[in-house]
Amino acid sequence: MNSRESQLKAFDRLLTIMDELRAQCPWDKKQTMQTLRHLTIEETYELGDAILDNDLEEIKKELGDVLLHIVFYAKIGSETNHFDMADVANDICDKLINRHPHIYGDVVVKDEEEVKQNWEKIKLKEGKKSVLEGVPNGLPALVKANRIQDKVAGVGFDWEKPEQVWEKVQEELEEFQDEVKQGNADAMESEFGDVLFSMVNYARFLNINPENALERTNKKFIKRFQYLENKAKEQGKTLKDMTLTEMDVFWEEAKSI
Repeated sequence: MNSRESQLKAFDRLLTIMDELRAQCPWDKKQTMQTLRHLTIEETYELGDAILDNDLEEIKKELGDVLLHIVFYAKIGSETNHFDMADVANDICDKLINRHPHIYGDVVVKDEEEVKQNWEKIKLKEGKKSVLEGVPNGLPALVKANRIQDKVAGVGFDWEKPEQVWEKVQEELEEFQDEVKQGNADAMESEFGDVLFSMVNYARFLNINPENALERTNKKFIKRFQYLENKAKEQGKTLKDMTLTEMDVFWEEAKSI
C-alpha cells in the first residue's frame, strides 16, 4: 500500500486540481453548495450500492467521487473565508479526540457499548439539548428509525433482551391485524408504522442493519424478476401473456441460480 507521504501527496494533488477546475472550468465555476447537494446524495447512494455488492474496485472509485465532493465544498467555503480543507480536517480531528477520552484521556471503558454511551453523553455536554438532534430530518424513514433507536439506547433507554423486543413485535402485529379487521385506513397505517419500528428495533438487537437487509432483498428480487422477464422474451411472450404458474417455474429457476 501507499506510504503516508504518498497519500498526502495524492491529497495535495486533488486540492490543486480542485483549485484549477474552480478557476478555469465553466461548469465547476458555476457550482454552489446547493447545486452540489443532490449530486452528493447520489454519490453517497452509489457508494452504498458498491459496499452492498462488496465490489472493492467500485468502492474505491465511489470513495473518490465522495472525496471530490468534500474537497469541492471546502473550496467553496474558502472562497467566502468561512472555512477551508484544513478547518474541515482539524474540526473532525478535534471532535474525535474529544469524543474518545478512553484513547486520548484517562476514561476507562470495558466494551463498545460503554463507548457509545459516553459518546452520547459527551455530545450533550457539547451543547446538544437532545440525543436525537443528530438524526437528520431528511433521512429515509427506515434509516431514521434505526438511528433513533441506536441513539436512545446509547443513554440507556432500551430493552434488556431480544426476546422482549420480539414480544413487542408480536404485540404490534396483533394491533395491526385488529385495525385491518376494522378497515380504518389511518389507523392501519399508524399500526403498520409501529410494526416496522419494532422490527427495526429487533433487527438492531440481532446486529442486523435493516436498511442493508431490505436493500439486499430488493437487489435479489430485481435479479430474479429480470431473469423471469428474459425467459419470457426467449419464448416470444410478455409477462402478461403468461399464467402465474408459468411464471413461477422461471421464478424457482432464478432462485436456484
